Amino acid sequence: MSQRTLPSLFKPRSVAIIGASNGKNRAGNVVMRNLLSGGFSGPIMPVTPKYEAVQGVLAYPSIEALPMKPDLAIICTAATKVPAIVERLAQFGCKVAIILASAMALQSDEEGNNLLELTRAHAKRYGMRLLGPNSLGMMLPNIGLNASLAHTSALPGKIAFVSQSSAICTTVLDWANNKGIGFSSFISLGDATDIDFDELLDFLGRDGRTSAIMLYIDSINEKRHFLSAARAAARNKPILVIKSGRSMEGTTAAKLHTGGIGGNDAVYEAAFRRAGMLRVNDLVELFAALETIAHSSPLQGERLAILTNGGGPAVLALDQLMLAGGKAALLEKDTIEALDNLLPNTWSGQNPIDIGGDADAKRYCDSLKILMDANIADAILILHSPSALGDSMEIAEGIVNVIASHPNRNRVNILTNWSGEDSAYRARKLFNKASIPTYRTPGGAVGAFMHMVEFRRNQKLLQEVPQSIPDNIPTDATLARQLLNEALDKNKRVLETHESSRILAAYGLNTIETHFSKDAEHAVSIAEQIGYPVALKVQSPDIHYKSDVQGVMLNLTSADEVKQAANAMINRVHSLDQSATIEGLIVQKMALTAGAQEIRVAVLSDPVFGPAIFLGEGGSEWQPTTDAAVALPPLNMALARYMVIQALKSHKLKDRHLPLGLNMHALCVMLTQISHLIIDCPEIAALDLNPVLCAGEQITLLDVNIQLQTCPSDNTNRLAISPYPKELEQYATLKNGLEIMLRPILPEDEPKHLAFDNSLSDEDRYKRYFGVRSKMTHEEMAVLTQIDYAREMAFIATTKGEDGDDITLGAVRASIDPDNTEAEFAMAVRSDHQGLGIGKLLLEKLISYYKTNDTELLTGFTMFENRNMANLAKSLGFTVTFDMEEQLIKMDMPLKSAQ
Repeated sequence: MSQRTLPSLFKPRSVAIIGASNGKNRAGNVVMRNLLSGGFSGPIMPVTPKYEAVQGVLAYPSIEALPMKPDLAIICTAATKVPAIVERLAQFGCKVAIILASAMALQSDEEGNNLLELTRAHAKRYGMRLLGPNSLGMMLPNIGLNASLAHTSALPGKIAFVSQSSAICTTVLDWANNKGIGFSSFISLGDATDIDFDELLDFLGRDGRTSAIMLYIDSINEKRHFLSAARAAARNKPILVIKSGRSMEGTTAAKLHTGGIGGNDAVYEAAFRRAGMLRVNDLVELFAALETIAHSSPLQGERLAILTNGGGPAVLALDQLMLAGGKAALLEKDTIEALDNLLPNTWSGQNPIDIGGDADAKRYCDSLKILMDANIADAILILHSPSALGDSMEIAEGIVNVIASHPNRNRVNILTNWSGEDSAYRARKLFNKASIPTYRTPGGAVGAFMHMVEFRRNQKLLQEVPQSIPDNIPTDATLARQLLNEALDKNKRVLETHESSRILAAYGLNTIETHFSKDAEHAVSIAEQIGYPVALKVQSPDIHYKSDVQGVMLNLTSADEVKQAANAMINRVHSLDQSATIEGLIVQKMALTAGAQEIRVAVLSDPVFGPAIFLGEGGSEWQPTTDAAVALPPLNMALARYMVIQALKSHKLKDRHLPLGLNMHALCVMLTQISHLIIDCPEIAALDLNPVLCAGEQITLLDVNIQLQTCPSDNTNRLAISPYPKELEQYATLKNGLEIMLRPILPEDEPKHLAFDNSLSDEDRYKRYFGVRSKMTHEEMAVLTQIDYAREMAFIATTKGEDGDDITLGAVRASIDPDNTEAEFAMAVRSDHQGLGIGKLLLEKLISYYKTNDTELLTGFTMFENRNMANLAKSLGFTVTFDMEEQLIKMDMPLKSAQ
């Protein structure tokens, strides 16, 4: 993959149409017509041996006859001709081609070669990029490019739309044109055989002409690239996503549509949330959200005021707001007094503000001014129901004028809903023209507002600083993996509670005391040894849920009860299924369940995103995909807390408010440690903890099932999100004998990193930031500490203070371009610890990391005043050059040759 060729897709200077045609219903005719009508200023070159000219434009008989190398080619021919055309275009020097033909993966040439694989191989050999096949094409309205089969052109604007479905493209296009909403890019991905969502997100996330991104997704191919690109882009601009396949049947249909892998919808939902994207469930929601994004400023808060001329619609809007977890604005005394002087004395004196069914344009406008003047709401929803006493159009015109002239128009978002059809249509068109969001129903308006709220909450979550896990909780990957591999060596594929306890204990996860007995007599002996009361469970690989066969007996208090329960249990299993193998019995110390709550935690491997963690109530009817909250590892304490809150909000988990019930901190520690266990131990294919007993701070795993797998040879891509690379930690000793640790930065480092940044002298800050700058904000520091290890790296040097807490002494960081060609670094060392060799150790570590990463070039800049940095770089092998014009020192190290 190469981002360097994507500018040819987004900024083509010349276009060739292969298979251009004068035939009315031919693809080559529609594409030519669209290109010529769009206003594209570059050469448009039809290629066809059939015609001398296509739609009045001189045609070329072959690719080789073209007068120049086209930046972009649109291939409009049948699928069978595509591989040869792609090879000739690539040899000719074309950088990007759009393939419109469909079903290429299902066809072969005369020699039996798959058409799609052959096409891909030709393009890869010459470094050419492909959009499609099965693509509708693309539009770049800002440069007048309509290289598509669409029935109409897109208007210019600042929203990028990328879709795997051509039909969704044309539907969205029709709606947006009717609303006057424009696009910076409008791209039909088709089957995404080469250019895919991840690269487009990388490009669009950096694109100054794009302020928001919308995606229609059937399936994801490259989980890690997709999530990494989405997380980076979502920090800068909103990303809305609509995903098909919410049902099992829909997932199957989506697989057939794009040929992608059918993943679990609940895991997709978790992935979107983790990346900071906003999911909408259908086209109605998508259009409402698109309307809001096109015309709104970022929310300053979550308070909504409702201004209305009718009580019913306002109550419906308020109901929806509260049920969706929104916040109604509270009117302050001054605002109420101002409205009292304006409105009939029958008004309610609270939000929603009902100004009466006889409200005219003046009453609407004066009320709106009062609300916009007051700092009580972050958004105002204006509702209007048809009335013979107030002219709908006159009111709309007045509101447009108030908003346009009000000094707070960028602080307070305005949303409108003019109910009705004929009487409301002209007003809605007026709002569209004035870039004021307008909706057909009060519910649609509130739904769109809540999308803005959800996006704001997602962004705040991405910046939350997690607590550290208490130091006394172990994380012993070496021991856990040793025990797992011993089990695999014995050809075991499933571990039950009594076989799992030491593995789980290596991560501070407590199981109830559990023993395996071969028969009833042995069970009695164990019970006598561990003390009554005990629980007895049948052990059989053929029984998935023990409770289904009454294979669990609790609170047994004597030898006789144990013996009777054991025999009855074995007889019951045999009577229900004679073929069932009974391996023995499990004897457990009875847990003290009074005042405690049982929950269930599982880890399952999703075919798209890999391991995912599920949290819910449990029970034999439990369906993890519908009955549990889902999160992707790696989890930290903040992300685990968010997962628990999601589970409680969606009622997948119920807090029963028992005396020793759910303890948020203890739950988060358990979930975070399970995440560590899954990351560290690829031998674990699946994990089911059912039930888990929550008794305040004490959490006990009562029943455990671990499914094992042979460790995959390539473990790097198993997880959807790059985990903290613990293997990069190292210790070193400075010149003065001080012991330090060099390691990658963590989100938990934010407070210490802020202290480090504040410790720099004014001179060091000036050198680091190339000028004077104020202290870092929380938002800025979150970006520096919550990094995506897949696309950037920051190493810090730490030491222990007198109080035992870590102190950050230095930091070096580098971000890498999407092609992994160049990493640009920056470095700083605490002012009172310079000259001890910290900078050298950090830079050596960064060089080593990027050499291992196969990066081509490490580069950096420093000011003329910072000669020490330049000398250090030179001593480590960098080429140092001076840019007299910019007054900067440039440091370059080619890493491939350095190897």
